[in-house]
Amino acid sequence: MTENKIIHLKDVTIAQRELTILKNITFEVNKGEFIYLIGKTGSGKSSILKVLYAENKIKSGEAEVAHQQLVNIKKKNILSLRRKLGIIFQDFQLLSDRSIADNLKFVMKATGWKGKGKIEGKIEELLKKVGMENKGYKFPHQVSGGEQQRIAIARALINDPELIIADEPTGNLDPETTNEIMKILFEICSNGKTVIMATHDYDMMQKFPSRTFRCANEKIEEINLAEAPEFLAN
Repeated sequence: MTENKIIHLKDVTIAQRELTILKNITFEVNKGEFIYLIGKTGSGKSSILKVLYAENKIKSGEAEVAHQQLVNIKKKNILSLRRKLGIIFQDFQLLSDRSIADNLKFVMKATGWKGKGKIEGKIEELLKKVGMENKGYKFPHQVSGGEQQRIAIARALINDPELIIADEPTGNLDPETTNEIMKILFEICSNGKTVIMATHDYDMMQKFPSRTFRCANEKIEEINLAEAPEFLAN
């Protein structure tokens, strides 16, 4: 894989139990790109994302993410890989029994951060980056869904990841809040991070156009939504 590539899948087949989800796919992403992944429910979007962070195993083919080989990856290397990644989920997955700041602190300590001052300084920096400064003392249930997703983005940025993987991050949000979250994600990308985002929100994609891949019929193909609007109906 060349230095500029952060994702390299070649002739990859992904299966769950005996069911083939995607077959002989080739998918490459350069550093600093913002990529949309679209397709019907069950078409393989989440399966690809799970391959990227080594949750799903690969049946055959070549696969490398952030210069880590994924085929027959060892457990210690999975942990090393995931430190290079930031993962954002649709349902936020925040811990309800602790404050926003303590949610971030929990992940930092679990990934090897030490030193109270260093941890608190990083939390302050992350909250400011997502527009949530002065709210670290609140609990997740005390803030809106959009604010919870901002915290989830901050959590994904803790270890300065090379790649952000976002699985339907705006799926539970209203259009105005979605716009705010997308601006944050594109700003992160403009600072040199790679973002790959699975989504169903085609209206949002028209407002924030970027390189797009579609999963369908066990394949993945790059499409141009501006030239092929019929994809929006499929």
